[in-house]
Amino acid sequence: MADGVKREFGSVAASHPAPYATRGPAADADRKPIAASATAALGSPHPPAAAASPTPHKIQLKSADMKEEMQKEAFEISRVAFEKHAMEKDIAEYIKKEFDKNHGPTWHCIVGRNFGSYVTHETNYFVYFYIDSKAVLLFKSG
Repeated sequence: MADGVKREFGSVAASHPAPYATRGPAADADRKPIAASATAALGSPHPPAAAASPTPHKIQLKSADMKEEMQKEAFEISRVAFEKHAMEKDIAEYIKKEFDKNHGPTWHCIVGRNFGSYVTHETNYFVYFYIDSKAVLLFKSG
């Protein structure tokens, strides 16, 4: 609309009655719920548990001062964190708390696409890697 005027057009749905609007409650009694497997096929946001499988994530190690077994643990914990959480702060919190629990305090974790850092860490307790397109910086200090 070049003239800046917002125009509205009649809705097709408004000219037709809503489904089941005139049928009443007795007509709805014969409707049955859709089975869970059929719902998944229709694009339900909750697919059956059998269909769920871990998504492979691309891990790219950038820098490490950490034993290889602990690096692998960091990768696995990060994979789980990325599958459980969508927000970067929640992912970082999950990774930090798992490492605090497994290796004692005090771990720090930063997750994101764009950040700078300059940190001091304990020897053998630093890893910096990418999981897919997001960076994970994990280190122990304090």
